[in-house]
Amino acid sequence: MADERVTETYGTQQPHTTVIERRSGGGGGMAIAIVLLIAVLVGGFYLFSRGGAENRRDAAVTSAAKSVGDTAKKAGDAISSDGK
Repeated sequence: MADERVTETYGTQQPHTTVIERRSGGGGGMAIAIVLLIAVLVGGFYLFSRGGAENRRDAAVTSAAKSVGDTAKKAGDAISSDGK
């Protein structure tokens, strides 16, 4: 978006026209967009990698609980077979 200002000078000198254009800084908006994009990518990577760690932890807890359950079943079977 260019703002334009025209100045005309009259007097003892030759008349001349000066055109001054001011352009808004479009580079600042682009820099902010790039920084936000990088922040979103880093945040997404962090969330996805953290989710993988939670899944591995949940799988380990499930496996340990199953192992404890299997051991308890074997112990129950051994105790019940001793009583016969």
